[in-house]
Amino acid sequence: MGLNIPSALTQVLLIEDVSQIGHARRTAQQLAEQSGFDETDAGRVALVATELASNILKHAAHGQLHLRLTGNQGVELIAVDRGQGFDLDSCLVDGFSTGGTQGIGMGAISRVAQVFDVYADQRGTAMLARLYPRASASKDMRYGVSQHSLHDDPACGDAWHLVIEPGRFSVMVADGLGHGSEAERAAQAGEAVFAQDAFFDAGELFNDLHIGMNGTRGAAVAVAQYDATADSLRFTGVGNIGASLIGPGKSRGLASHPGIVGVQFRKAQPFDYAQVGGQMLILYSDGLQSRWNLADYPGLSHRHPALIAAVLHRDFCRGRDDVTVFVIALEAIDG
Repeated sequence: MGLNIPSALTQVLLIEDVSQIGHARRTAQQLAEQSGFDETDAGRVALVATELASNILKHAAHGQLHLRLTGNQGVELIAVDRGQGFDLDSCLVDGFSTGGTQGIGMGAISRVAQVFDVYADQRGTAMLARLYPRASASKDMRYGVSQHSLHDDPACGDAWHLVIEPGRFSVMVADGLGHGSEAERAAQAGEAVFAQDAFFDAGELFNDLHIGMNGTRGAAVAVAQYDATADSLRFTGVGNIGASLIGPGKSRGLASHPGIVGVQFRKAQPFDYAQVGGQMLILYSDGLQSRWNLADYPGLSHRHPALIAAVLHRDFCRGRDDVTVFVIALEAIDG
């Protein structure tokens, strides 16, 4: 059975004062309830939100709590800050505290959440928790996305879409020209076409995207199709969606062709990459600076893809456009 996961903005809650902890708890609990969690499981989500928000205030004084649904019955929470970091192993021991408290927060999070991961250095901390209903058979999917509109506009000119089938997945990232409602209309038109047949021949798929986006501003579009059985990745891009393959000790950019899908482009030539299993694929719109290098973040490439997306957004968001960072492990996904 496959999964079709549509684009959705990351919900961002500012954590700057103790009064905002309660708001974070209620917002996270409501998100869980709306996605089908029962009262007990929604309470687990609320507990984790409380501990993550409290941890931000204790260790960094201020930061953000990012919320989103995983697409396979899960709720994702990521605490992001620019504090001085901390020793993770020590903080996971109940009773240890760097903030003069009882020191039970991080240990509680790691026990309650089905997925827990942290990255911390001198630039700050990103702490991930994913929770699923106790009765759910869903397994964690090693992908992550951080998507934000300019100035928190309800309309976002970026779109992403992930389709998962046994042994393979296909993902698209689109960036409509400019930002606001017209850019959103262009990106969503492309997403609607992609969702219909995400595994279609790349050249034909881009022709369909071009037709489907005709009459809009158009967009930069990238599509990556991964086959775990063949251990191969096919990448096709038109415009300035950034793409990188991250492997052990190496990183390489993936080339796109010039043009604007829906307006004018000469060709959409796919590029095939073999023996990519175990590597990480990162796609990003031009709202993210391109000068980042994961080698500057020791150990980050081994952390959960959702943490990588959150850290890159924190440190390299341009702040003058919509931004999407999509990160996925190249492996068979069982959602």
